Amino acid sequence: MIKRTLFFGNPAYLSTRNEQLVVTFPSGQKEEATIPIEDLGYVVLEDPQITITNGLLMKLVQNKTAVITCNKQHLPCALLQPLVGHTEQTERIRHQLNASVPLKKNLWQQTVQAKIENQAAHLKDRNKDDLKLKRWATQVKSGDAANHEAYAAAHYFQNIYSVLVPHFSRNQSRSLTEGIAPNNLLNYGYAILRAVVARALISSGMLPSVGIFHRNKYNAFCLADDIMEPYRIYVDALVYEILETGANVEELTTTLKSQLLQIPALDVFIDGKWSPLMNAVSRTTSSLYDCFEGSNRKILYPQYMANSP
Repeated sequence: MIKRTLFFGNPAYLSTRNEQLVVTFPSGQKEEATIPIEDLGYVVLEDPQITITNGLLMKLVQNKTAVITCNKQHLPCALLQPLVGHTEQTERIRHQLNASVPLKKNLWQQTVQAKIENQAAHLKDRNKDDLKLKRWATQVKSGDAANHEAYAAAHYFQNIYSVLVPHFSRNQSRSLTEGIAPNNLLNYGYAILRAVVARALISSGMLPSVGIFHRNKYNAFCLADDIMEPYRIYVDALVYEILETGANVEELTTTLKSQLLQIPALDVFIDGKWSPLMNAVSRTTSSLYDCFEGSNRKILYPQYMANSP
């Protein structure tokens, strides 16, 4: 089942009644609305004048709904996580923490290879040269000691938006600000994707903060940042499609946000079949735990393909 994503960009009072999320608008501007909590996967809170009851927060967390809050730049900045995300959480975290260095290096090698292969496929889909990336994907070693991930990313971003946005560079956006377009769209999309991956990791009983490669002590989502790498391509592709329409992307409007909030429901190709991205991420995190537990040695990642069924 595909879970719904709700976005609140205006003042509202959010409460719960009869297992429903109840939305009440100030001064009776609109009629009261209700949505079944069991249908919700993500709730994005942007307006600072939104009020939400503790009873609703409790029910959302119990439903494993990701509650995302935004900062003054309208970018997602926080994710409400349940303390218990899986019935075997203690056992699963123990396996995660006990993962050997060689295993983590191997898992990062698989992750980087999958990311570069997807970047190459996206370049080819946009009629751009993919040979260099395809070659680099085959050269990634354990732990990516040669840093092919960084070289591939630099090459990829130098080329993917070159026709639509001349002189585009991801170096123009190195903070939580919106950045130079379309960095604002990419930043917003990656933040949504990060929340999707963090939610799936928690549901699989793992700690999003303990990564296989990322290990910044100030980062509470190191593992999410690891696992989302091969999925970034779907944000890139969606942004490309937005740019192709000729839309003004200098400002991150509500319309643009609504398009980017479709990310959890995007069709991706994984393990020989099409699946909503949020379901595919859950399969990836489940396979990651199997690697930590020792019953498998391969993470299940999607393959980028342009056309869904």
